[in-house]
Amino acid sequence: MVMEEKAKKLLILYASETGNAIDAAERLGREAERRGCPVSLLSIDDFDPSSLPEQEIVIFVVSTTGQGDNPDSIKVFWKFLLQRSLTQNWLSRVNYAVFGLGDSSYQKYNFVAKKLDKRLSDLGATAVVERGLGDDQHPSGYEGALDPWLSTLWKALYQRDPKLFPKGPELMTSNKSLMDQSKVQITYHDVAEGTLSIPDVKLLEMQIESTRFILPGKLSGKYRPDCFLKMVKNEPLSKAGCGKDVRHFEFEAVSSTVDYEVGDVVHILPGQDAAAVDAFIKRCNLDPESYIRVQPKDKENDQSYDLRNALKVPVRLKTFVELAMDVASASPRRYFFEVMSYFASAEHEKERLQYFASPEGRDDLYEYNQKERRTVLEVLEDFPSVQMPFEWLVQLVPPLKTRAFSISSSHSAHPNQVHLTVSVVSWTTPYNRKRTGLCSSWLAELDPQKRVLIPAWFQKGSLPSPPPSLPLILVGPGTGCAPFRGFVEERALQSRSGSTAPILFFFGCRNEENDFLYRDFWLFHSQKGGVLSEEKGGGFFAAFSRDQQQKVYVQHKMREQSFKIWNLLTEGAAVYVAGSANKMPSDVLVAFEEIVSKEGGVPKEAAVRWLRALEKAGKYHVEAWS
Repeated sequence: MVMEEKAKKLLILYASETGNAIDAAERLGREAERRGCPVSLLSIDDFDPSSLPEQEIVIFVVSTTGQGDNPDSIKVFWKFLLQRSLTQNWLSRVNYAVFGLGDSSYQKYNFVAKKLDKRLSDLGATAVVERGLGDDQHPSGYEGALDPWLSTLWKALYQRDPKLFPKGPELMTSNKSLMDQSKVQITYHDVAEGTLSIPDVKLLEMQIESTRFILPGKLSGKYRPDCFLKMVKNEPLSKAGCGKDVRHFEFEAVSSTVDYEVGDVVHILPGQDAAAVDAFIKRCNLDPESYIRVQPKDKENDQSYDLRNALKVPVRLKTFVELAMDVASASPRRYFFEVMSYFASAEHEKERLQYFASPEGRDDLYEYNQKERRTVLEVLEDFPSVQMPFEWLVQLVPPLKTRAFSISSSHSAHPNQVHLTVSVVSWTTPYNRKRTGLCSSWLAELDPQKRVLIPAWFQKGSLPSPPPSLPLILVGPGTGCAPFRGFVEERALQSRSGSTAPILFFFGCRNEENDFLYRDFWLFHSQKGGVLSEEKGGGFFAAFSRDQQQKVYVQHKMREQSFKIWNLLTEGAAVYVAGSANKMPSDVLVAFEEIVSKEGGVPKEAAVRWLRALEKAGKYHVEAWS
């Protein structure tokens, strides 16, 4: 009988890009276990898709990235599901549920969850409940949809198979029994064994590789950095005092040569504020100089950590915090408050933490925590009676994530260098607290004279490198111009040794005087014979939105040049759009639809289909960020 119950495991598969889907999936797992149901929790790339028909119940938690894109971890699984050889009843014995995480300000809101739900259904699987769609725009974030969806899910699963929850769908075991079950184990060492004679760069590489091994799921990506960079130039592009701080950074490779193509992305692991790290260590009563190894406790059942390795070498505790735990930038998750409540000795703090962790306190927690972007350190300081063991802190403090930037240089034009165009992020919270982006402000404060080692990973982005014979229509307002600076540099080099296709580039900013990024560069390449010149069939068009009463954006400049755009499209041009994810990509797409309809003499619906075909043919690319 026990064996039979053990076999009734709930399989939860997640596909996450930023970590939210991992959090939602882990919460699902905890709630199932508290109802007496064993769980298998896996990143979807750790699951063999060919064994899907053998599963009785599968819950999918998937995020949508960028413009309706799949997270990296689901790409192989999705490709498998699209095989034509799979029949309509391939999954006839499978029951499933899908919860998606997305942002309704994007055009293809929760696209991955919607298409996964449809494909599973097409292959014969049965939905236990209607798919749930979490929305970042909801006052409580994705949890605004997750809470009611979970309640419906537990009831539906119980109706389908009461054995899953032996004592009913509402009953949850006391969490006291779960409190000694942190997922990590920490071993303390007296000294750093064998690390004393290792050179700086090699030691840092080993430390990064070691600390990133234990990050949850596949957030860590490749553990070892592709190279270390040092900054050689840090100069402002925007006018001082204009309300924006946009910088041009140049880096050189220190440890090995860099290798990338135009359109690629570089991920940078930022440094943390030393005072904040020290304050966190002091607040948590930790010894910064102790050496530790971190490894998962339950290697058999715990799949939410990458178990291929634990810390390879003992690492100084302070170094571990600096490289792996985001203590002064990211906000903790709801579960953090629940666990804190068990370690609070003051009754009023315990009550407040329990309220925050409850469904009733969800909206108030969102106001206090996410909206204010309170950091782990600030939250711990607000609840001074809480003394959390370091094991729990390692498990629950948000991991320090790399930040992705579009590369704004051509490797051919600048061998062994990487250039970035970065807007230094700053904002004011609803309670008037000043906040800055961790990585952009850290980079802005770096002094090129000081040799600070910057860990970097290179990756393909959404903008494939174009061959010289391909005509291009580029749309890049603001820092969206970054990748196109690399495109233009590369094509200018190529034009010296052979013929190249024309480029139309539409740039936009607020004021010509304040934030016309790389003005001289664009104007130089627009001159006679330049790759952006009219003589070469190209053109450079700038929209300054605030320099006149009527706001002018890139889409207005595009409409003015509709004849040129249409001519280039009929010659086989590819479209590349980069910049803010807010409204810009959809406004630009509408402008293209109008141009195709007007110049091609076809109805709007036909223009929409024409552009969809362009996208399917791999000639309409968007890279947008929020």
